[in-house]
Amino acid sequence: MDLVHVTFTTAAGATQRVPARVGESLMLAAQRAGLDGIAADCGGCLSCATCHVYLPDDWAARLHAPDADEDAMLELTAAERRPGSRLACQIPITAALDGLQAQLPDRQY
Repeated sequence: MDLVHVTFTTAAGATQRVPARVGESLMLAAQRAGLDGIAADCGGCLSCATCHVYLPDDWAARLHAPDADEDAMLELTAAERRPGSRLACQIPITAALDGLQAQLPDRQY
C-alpha cells in the first residue's frame, strides 16, 4: 500500500481526512493537504515544535517512542504537552498507520 489516510481533528472538533504517502512524514502529508494547524516552520528539521499533535493512546503505542531530540523539543511546544504529544515531522507514514487519528492543539505559537 503506497497511500494511507489519516484524520486530523482540530481543537474545535472539526475533522479532515488526509491522504498520506508511505515514507513521508505526517507533517508533510498535512502540509500537502493544506491543513491549517500545522505550521511546520522548520520544514521538518526538528527545530521548531510547530507541528505538535496529540495522538490517542492506542495510536501512540504503535509508534516508536520519541528520541531525546524530539522529547526536548516537545518541552517547547506552545500548547500543553500531553502523554500522546508528538511532533508530526517525526512520524514516518507506514502502511500500518492507515486510519491514524491526530488531534491538533489549539495553537502552535
